[in-house]
Amino acid sequence: MTQPIQPRLTQVFHFVRHSYADGVAELVYAFDHGEELIERVRFPAPPALTPERKHAFDAALKLLHLIAGISYYKAGVPPKLEVADGPLDDATADLLEALYLHGLAEFAYRNGLDLRGRIAFPRSGEPSGKVEAPVLHLPKRTLVPIGGGKDSLVAAEAIKQMGADAAAVWVGNSPLIAACAERTGLPTLNIQRELAPGLFELNRLGAWNGHIPVTAVNSAILAVAAVLYGYDSIAFANERSASAATLEYEGQQVNHQWSKGFTFERLLSDWLHTHVAADLDYCSLLRPYSELAITRAFSKLAPYFGVFSSCNRNFKILGPKPADRWCGQCPKCHFVFLALAPFLPKPRLLAIFGRNVLDDESQAAGFDALLEYHDHKPFECVGEGAEARAAMYALSQRPEWQEDALVARFRSEILPQLDASRLALEPWLQPAGEHRVPARLHAALAAIG
Repeated sequence: MTQPIQPRLTQVFHFVRHSYADGVAELVYAFDHGEELIERVRFPAPPALTPERKHAFDAALKLLHLIAGISYYKAGVPPKLEVADGPLDDATADLLEALYLHGLAEFAYRNGLDLRGRIAFPRSGEPSGKVEAPVLHLPKRTLVPIGGGKDSLVAAEAIKQMGADAAAVWVGNSPLIAACAERTGLPTLNIQRELAPGLFELNRLGAWNGHIPVTAVNSAILAVAAVLYGYDSIAFANERSASAATLEYEGQQVNHQWSKGFTFERLLSDWLHTHVAADLDYCSLLRPYSELAITRAFSKLAPYFGVFSSCNRNFKILGPKPADRWCGQCPKCHFVFLALAPFLPKPRLLAIFGRNVLDDESQAAGFDALLEYHDHKPFECVGEGAEARAAMYALSQRPEWQEDALVARFRSEILPQLDASRLALEPWLQPAGEHRVPARLHAALAAIG
């Protein structure tokens, strides 16, 4: 009888093989000589793959295999990585090493690990180059990933407003996300990802556990889908503040949202152009905008108020979910409530959340973290501390909010320590910074602003 492996003592992580048939991709991994870990990704009603797209599809599928492996690698963090297909060109290895290092930075911080110098994918020595992949003449239509929260719905409405051909897509079986996707009125595409059951057994055996950059995995899945179904763009809804680090620890920036940030977007976008298809664009439609600007845009989308939720407790694989879409206790609930408050009538906001979290003294520590007051920003997809301070300052100047416990506390305790001249809301509402939105979708950018 084979002895169960001890994940933290393993020496090699193997990318064993990947395959695709009849709409099902199989991604296979293993530690040392242990049992295979087989993940399956199911693409519904797949069309026949045309010969013109076969090479691009294979390249995208291989990248998916390499990126999705991060869910399993982190269980043991062994010192050696082996790819059965052979070593990688420099551009692919650079992308993966950046993702595994920075995408697992929070995981490493929380577990007291240092991954610097540890993650090295085998390289062929083939230079990265700047040669573009062939043009596939993909249909001019866009995959819009839906996450159930406000940002992706703002992106979907902007795409709709410009009249672009698009589909709402999501990975997994969340009824909440499905309801949001249906509410957009766009055609829908629901892809299923089935984690290898052996991962949960590894967790039982003492595997390392923690946050992984799931947006990167979903991005790789959608790159495969774009080639398979025929879409020339994938337009996520990641805002500019996703690039801001959560904290710095021992000389390394730790960003909970690294795979939503602009650095990853640029790396993957360039890689797709050189390895998959010159006409496959990967971007974030909301990149020039702050969380507050996006929230202002969402405040005008009343048809979604009854179906959306940013509360992450709705999307946990295991554990209870909130009965009414908002737990009212987590950083996401705190931030979305605070960010919406300057732009919605107070009764309307309270109706959405079913409570007034700003009038609950027991929530003070959570809001202190959002404000970066005696604490760092939470390990969640929330805006910058300066954004939160601007929103709270705006509320502190409005009579209908001034008596609420946490707004009153802000006025009396925190505001005197701040420079009020740097707390204006308006600068956060202006677009700024780089983006990778292709020219044919620029009209959607204007629709958001």
